[in-house]
Amino acid sequence: MVAIGDKAPAFSLPAAGGQVVSSEALAGRPYLLYFYPKADTPGCTSQACDLRDHRQTLGNLGLTVIGVSPDPVEKLDRFARKYDLDFTLVSDASHELADRYDTWVEKKNYGKTYFGMERSSFLVDGDGVIRAVWRKVKPAEHVALVTDAAAQL
Repeated sequence: MVAIGDKAPAFSLPAAGGQVVSSEALAGRPYLLYFYPKADTPGCTSQACDLRDHRQTLGNLGLTVIGVSPDPVEKLDRFARKYDLDFTLVSDASHELADRYDTWVEKKNYGKTYFGMERSSFLVDGDGVIRAVWRKVKPAEHVALVTDAAAQL
């Protein structure tokens, strides 16, 4: 399991808007990698819109925000347009990155067991080192936690 002080796992993933986003391209800049289960669901929408609404504060801290879900790029495009999300959403359909961050986990819902994305976030500094980890983060608390930790970078 990745932890504070570890080097962040490298990645290159397709993103909304036809982009490809990589950790290599982010070198030298701090970023928030936040994993969420499914675009356009209540909790994920609330979390994304809260990040959108605090873009100036996060931007003033020099933080790049990247949302990661198993959704296909087409769904991420619709999600970003529908809610005017102005940060990057990447598709981890094979959950390769989620596996490296240990966010692809066994879940239970209504007696059914399945694997899915755990809502977790990782703050990575400009040197590519993980500086904060939030597992099973609550959408309503997310931005405050991130803002406080990013201010310490």
